[in-house]
Amino acid sequence: MTNHTTSSPDSSTHLVAHADADVEVLRYSAFTTDPAGGNPAGVVLDAEALDDTRMLAIAAEVGYSETAFVTAHDTAARRYRLRYFSPLAEVAFCGHATIATAVALASRTGTGELVFDTPAGEIRVSTTRQDGSLRATLTSVPAHSRPAGAALVDTVLRALDWSRDDLDPQLPPHIAFAGNDHLVLAVRSRERLAALDYDFDALHALMREHGWTTVHLVQRQAPDRLDFHARDPFPVGGVVEDPATGAAAAAFGGYLRTLGLVTEPVRAHLRQGEDMGRPSDLYVDIDPDDARIRVTGAAVPLAN
Repeated sequence: MTNHTTSSPDSSTHLVAHADADVEVLRYSAFTTDPAGGNPAGVVLDAEALDDTRMLAIAAEVGYSETAFVTAHDTAARRYRLRYFSPLAEVAFCGHATIATAVALASRTGTGELVFDTPAGEIRVSTTRQDGSLRATLTSVPAHSRPAGAALVDTVLRALDWSRDDLDPQLPPHIAFAGNDHLVLAVRSRERLAALDYDFDALHALMREHGWTTVHLVQRQAPDRLDFHARDPFPVGGVVEDPATGAAAAAFGGYLRTLGLVTEPVRAHLRQGEDMGRPSDLYVDIDPDDARIRVTGAAVPLAN
């Protein structure tokens, strides 16, 4: 499973030494109100002096699935340029690190609206305080989805050690996008999802070939509700699995809209990370008349 060691001082920061400077890395867990749950992300709020090589090295040392770097800011306008690095490579967009960064900024500058300029495009985020916890809602770039080819799906199923009979016929395989691509596969049973044990190297090669950020595996809890269990293998990021994946949740919202399952504004709920011991809750707002998807979650600082 993903290594989510949290070894930071009580201030929820950690100084990572690289070359001639110490870089302050904040550590937050997103899509949870419990530090033992959610998906940890590194956040560097002052990364203007860092080049690509140093950001990648810091992300690798932090060891989380992604670390976000604020590389430019206009504090008065509450506008920031944001880049994301996994331990292995830069990614265009990362939902949980966006939520973590927004909460980190809100804790310093107060709640309200933020704008992030990311490699995937402009991402607007609103922050609020609810029941004592800081929460953020990101608005994705326009999301879309298209069917995945049968031969490609069969290749992925072999890497997962699944069969066609394991899939939910009501939720066909798609390539979904909301900043980056994710293959969406829906499985019939919770038991099959819980027993995930895939071929890391085979899936890694497929994802690199097709440019997928994750494979978004879901199981619908009931046919009359938009409540899902989810798991997201992330071998291209150097980790086995993500416990909460906001980018995939946004893409999944676009997928549900494309399938015609949304006829009025609705909120879907994704429960992710349970099988890793890091339960996470992602709330996905979908409007049939708006291609953008909104994803909401809390985030909490991590400490020793």
